[in-house]
Amino acid sequence: MPAFAAAGDVPLRQRPLIVTDVDEVVLEFLTPFMAFLEAREHALLPRSFRLAGNIIDRRGGEAVSEATAETLLEAFFAVQDQWQTPAARAVETLAELSEEADIIFLTAMPPRHAPVRRALLDVLGLSYPLLASEEPKGPLVKHLHGERRLPLVFIDDILHNLHSVQVHAPSSLLINLMANAEFRALAPTATAGIHVAANWAEAAKLIRSHWGATTSG
Repeated sequence: MPAFAAAGDVPLRQRPLIVTDVDEVVLEFLTPFMAFLEAREHALLPRSFRLAGNIIDRRGGEAVSEATAETLLEAFFAVQDQWQTPAARAVETLAELSEEADIIFLTAMPPRHAPVRRALLDVLGLSYPLLASEEPKGPLVKHLHGERRLPLVFIDDILHNLHSVQVHAPSSLLINLMANAEFRALAPTATAGIHVAANWAEAAKLIRSHWGATTSG
């Protein structure tokens, strides 16, 4: 399955649509990124729900600049296939859900890294369409789903992405899911209309309940 350059390029069938983030949702991100940093004499400290200001140089103990943090993140994405692994039950749950719905990965990363991510996802058995973009997710999800009168689900670990979709595609079932429990405890509280799932089993229950309610409605 290719990595798509634009939302309008992704083919859909006449059935429910699940759009899900990748990092910290489908693939572990924080845990392998922390290991990556440790291998380079740096560390990510769980002091707040952000990367900036929490990455330190272990040789001096000082927080690195935002520019250095960006450089480290860029280096990680270049070799992500050597570090990232699936979140617990992500592969199995998505395979089950794909029997009833189309699934699209919408990852907030520079498109130049999409080929490496595409290859990694395929190796892991996650061969669903991939859209890599740094644009706001709400308009992208709206464009993906169009005017179809079918259930729409959006899953992400970052609340502002969920809020964006809430504004632009208000009929969506919105699920906040994050793999790393340590940083999840530091996350802002989800606002009204956003469901929090501790794992993929809980997310699947929310999705199937939504589909049932939509069908009966």
